[in-house]
Amino acid sequence: MAKRDYYEVLGVSKTATADELKQAYRKLALQHHPDRNPGNKASEEKFKEINEAYETLSTPEKRRMYDQFGHAGAAGAGGAGPGGFQGFEGGDVGDIFSSVFGEMFGAGRGRGGPRKGADLQAEQTVSLSEAFTGTQTTLRVSHQTSCDTCSGTGAKPGTSVKTCSDCRGSGQVRATRGFFTMAQTCPRCRGAGKTVDSPCSDCRGQGHVRKTESITVRIPPGVEEGTALRVSGAGEAGDHGAPSGDLYVVIRIEDDPRFERDGANLLTQGHVSIPLAALGGEVDIATVQKTVRIHIPAGTQSGTLLRVRGEGMPSLHGGGRGDLLVRVIVDVPTKLTKDQRRLMAELAQSMGETGLNFEEGFLKKAFGK
Repeated sequence: MAKRDYYEVLGVSKTATADELKQAYRKLALQHHPDRNPGNKASEEKFKEINEAYETLSTPEKRRMYDQFGHAGAAGAGGAGPGGFQGFEGGDVGDIFSSVFGEMFGAGRGRGGPRKGADLQAEQTVSLSEAFTGTQTTLRVSHQTSCDTCSGTGAKPGTSVKTCSDCRGSGQVRATRGFFTMAQTCPRCRGAGKTVDSPCSDCRGQGHVRKTESITVRIPPGVEEGTALRVSGAGEAGDHGAPSGDLYVVIRIEDDPRFERDGANLLTQGHVSIPLAALGGEVDIATVQKTVRIHIPAGTQSGTLLRVRGEGMPSLHGGGRGDLLVRVIVDVPTKLTKDQRRLMAELAQSMGETGLNFEEGFLKKAFGK
C-alpha cells in the first residue's frame, strides 16, 4: 500500500511552522496512543503513521528532502528513513523509540536518568459566549506531585541518594547479543541512575505523592471544539526530580440554540414578514454579544443566505473574526383579520393569481360582500 502524504497524515499545510506541526502531532498522538486504545489495531497503525510523519517533518533536512523528492528523499536523508536503525554498533533501539514517543507520554527515558512524568488529559465544557470572549477556569486535578518532605529525591530527610553501582548513574546497562550491542534499562535503579538506601516515609522512596490540586487554565478567544490546551508541568511528577508531564485540557463547546458554528463562521436565522421580504427593509439580528441591523433586499426569498462580515467568532490563530451568515425565513401568517384577508385577495387578483380558492363565501369573507 502506498504511503500517505505526511502533511495529510498530520492534517497540516505544506507551509506549516514547527509549532503547528508539533501541535497537530500532539493532538493526534493523544487520540491514537495505544495506551488509550488497547487492542485497537487500527489506532496502533495510525499512531505509527503519525509518528513517522512527524519524525520526518520535524527534522529540517529530512523535511527539505521530503518536499523535494517525496518519501524516497526522506528515506535517504541522514542515511536512514523514519524509524530506521542508525547503525549496529552501539545502536540503541530503546533510544530510537524514546525519541519518537517519550516526549509526549513520558514512556521512555533519554540516554539514562530519571523518567519524565506522564501526561494527563482532562475535559472542560464552555459556553459559546465564553468561547467567543475567552475565559479562565479552574480544574480539580488528581495527579502525582513532588514530595515536599524529601523535595522529590525519595530519600529520608538528612540522607541522600547514591549513584547506582550497576549502571554508574547512566540508568542503562548494555547487553551483547551476538553482533548486536543493545542498551537496556538498569534493573537495579529502574533507569533512575540513583538508588535510595533510606527511603522517605511519606512517599516511600518514590519521590512523589498523589494530590488533588486546583489548576488554572486560560481559554483563548475563538477556541474550537476538541482543541487541546497544554498546561506545562501539570501532569504526573517525574521520577526522582525529573520534569513533570503536561496536562492537556480538551475543550467541549455547549450547543447554543441560536447558532450553528463552522470554524470562525456562525449561522443563524432571521425571520421576516411577507411585505418586508417583498419590498425590502431592515431587521434586527442577534450576534453572540449584541444586536445588529441588517438590510433585506427587495424580493428576498425564504432560505436566502445573507453575510454579515466580521460578526462571527474570533479566529483562534489570529487574523480577525469570521462572518455571521443569516438564513432568511419568510413567515407566512396563519391568522388574518378581515381587512388583511381583503388586502391579500386584492393583491392576488392584481397579480393574476388563479390558484386561490374563490369558491362561494370566500369573496364575502374577504370583501364583506
